Amino acid sequence: MAHPLDPLVIRHTHRLPAPSGPAGHGDVAARQFDAALMSVGFKLSAAVMERLSGLSEETVVATAARTLDTVREMVGDHVRHNVYFLDFPANVPDTFDFWRQCIAEAFADDASRDSTLAQLRAGVVDLLTLPSYGNYRHTYDGMLAAHDELIAAAGDRITLLHLGGASDDEVDALYLALAGSATPLGDEGLRDLRALAEQCADSPQPEAIPVRENRAVINVARLEAGQDLLLDTVTDVLRLACALSDGDVTLVEPTRFRSLSRPVRRALLAGLDAVVAAAPAKLADVTARREPFKRLGERLHPHEYPRWPHAAEVFAVARGEKEARSFDSRLEELLGASDVTGAARLLTAAPGRLFRALDRLLRACVTQEERDAVMAAAEEVAPQVSGRVLLSVREHLHNRAQETGERRVFVNQRGRAWVTADTRPPVPPPERRRLIAALDTETRRRLPDPGHLLIDPDVLDVALPLSGKASAAGLGVLPRGSLSPVDGELLRFFVYWKQKSHSTDYDLSALMLDAEYATVCWLSYTALTEVGGEHSGDITDAPDGASEFINLRLDAVRGTFIVPQVNIYSGEDFEAVEESFFGFMRRDAEQRGRPFEPRTVRMKSELRGPGRVALPLAFRRGSDGRWRAKWLHLYLQGSPDSNRVEENRLSVATLVRGIVERDYLTVRYLTGLMADRATGITLWDGTTVPDGPVTYIGLERPDGLHPDSLIVTPENLRDLIPG
Repeated sequence: MAHPLDPLVIRHTHRLPAPSGPAGHGDVAARQFDAALMSVGFKLSAAVMERLSGLSEETVVATAARTLDTVREMVGDHVRHNVYFLDFPANVPDTFDFWRQCIAEAFADDASRDSTLAQLRAGVVDLLTLPSYGNYRHTYDGMLAAHDELIAAAGDRITLLHLGGASDDEVDALYLALAGSATPLGDEGLRDLRALAEQCADSPQPEAIPVRENRAVINVARLEAGQDLLLDTVTDVLRLACALSDGDVTLVEPTRFRSLSRPVRRALLAGLDAVVAAAPAKLADVTARREPFKRLGERLHPHEYPRWPHAAEVFAVARGEKEARSFDSRLEELLGASDVTGAARLLTAAPGRLFRALDRLLRACVTQEERDAVMAAAEEVAPQVSGRVLLSVREHLHNRAQETGERRVFVNQRGRAWVTADTRPPVPPPERRRLIAALDTETRRRLPDPGHLLIDPDVLDVALPLSGKASAAGLGVLPRGSLSPVDGELLRFFVYWKQKSHSTDYDLSALMLDAEYATVCWLSYTALTEVGGEHSGDITDAPDGASEFINLRLDAVRGTFIVPQVNIYSGEDFEAVEESFFGFMRRDAEQRGRPFEPRTVRMKSELRGPGRVALPLAFRRGSDGRWRAKWLHLYLQGSPDSNRVEENRLSVATLVRGIVERDYLTVRYLTGLMADRATGITLWDGTTVPDGPVTYIGLERPDGLHPDSLIVTPENLRDLIPG
């Protein structure tokens, strides 16, 4: 019997939970299953084939049906991708010729002739009023018939599905991995963790849950199961209340709290009471979030429960009826009095906060004695700081080597980005170098002995996932700042969206920039053809889903950068539509095939973020002539409607420059520290694997690794981050 959460296991781990069923001769069905998988760019490992071959044909067929549904959705092949221009990328017309044709067809239509003539007399024609503009003019099957079969190529993507353990064991292992993650999960990860927590409430639990958002999601399941809650701050209770209301457990966005049942109100109030009774100083945390606590108090009715007086104090502080001096206020008072040494001493009680404040503290120092005091405090508490914070500060200090006058790029947890001038004075160079050395030493101390390191060279420039918020859910997606090679002769971008309740128009565009980030040209619905590229045509309504494509021949592209983007022209935003995703394919020029071919898809990511303009990644041509992808995962606020590549190209170029020119901490850094204790290091060449156990770090797990090997791929790259 299949487990309902098997699709989560496949999606997160690329492992197929070991199928079970009656013994039989399933080898023929297994080969058919494998062939069907290869048509969408997946393949069964040798171990899976062996397992399936010994099961009944019925079991193999049932396993295949479930698995194919999952992987098709992973790659974006679960929907029909049609195009406006039937023969795309062939026979795409010149933009103005196409518009003239649409106007001519409007004149031939009795219903639209008069209005079109009136617009022409006024000097401006609205394309959206022309009957033949913006809607598919042929069926999906008609489009398929117009295209040749895809010719197989050695460069087509093959993602192996490896054999996992029993379904229950795989689900429990995935729960432990997500719940115990040392870095915050993205939105999809949190949703999956919630489903897993409900299933695994009675299963083994992680030794520690370092990320507070994860704890909130798990507490929902524990509350429903009648188990003790994991609470040690008042903010833990606030996050739990947000989770119960399907709100934002990161507390970045305000949550509209729902009415809560009496048992839930009692549990939350009892939790608050216990936290404050054990440590009254934790009331200070309320000050930073007065408004959410006040709104929560309106739902919990603490006055009805006099047996929990400490819980009532929380809401008294929120209303300003009781004073609880915050940590921040004490810190600001010391810094306001220029007592940097006292501020550093205070911050030793909060090691993570101290490390995040090091830049500010060192800039505030006047004397060497003060700088020495700050450095001594940092070195004293370094062993107590989380690995994620250590690495974040290490990356920050590396980039602070730049002179002042540069521009700073800020990206919040939801991918909203903005730029401002950097007016900070530099961090004193001796202290910066000393801190970097101390951080390297502490990080190296925490890393495990890797044994024999087997490293895929293509993973070395992947940015460390210091937060799941710096990425997007999907297939082949890498963290913001990662650099990955792009081979092949053609790049093809695609976007798909399906509106929920209002007419919605998304526009796929590609902006080309030169080496100085100046605009060279673009491809969009206003520029259907450019040197080296074609746009598939503008679709302006998506009740049944819609797709747009851009095809680019890399050797003909003008400029140094290619920046694909998705603009919301009108209608529902990325978080309101029923579904939306972006991706790109790589092809050889002679492969032909349909506009969307799943086995050529290299990346497919969900579009779920704030703003009206999405910037998933950029492509840069290096001095060696090779193209590489730089991962962005950014969203611009944009305008409420009518967003177009022509109007946002300057802000896009500024953001791209900020990300491209920033040095991100990558896998190369950690493997360099690991190498000191490795018994051997081998660069994976895609052929022979070592006989014994290895620590493998790469973009894809090879088949045939020793079963005792430790395997790290983008799906579990967070496991590299030391605790």
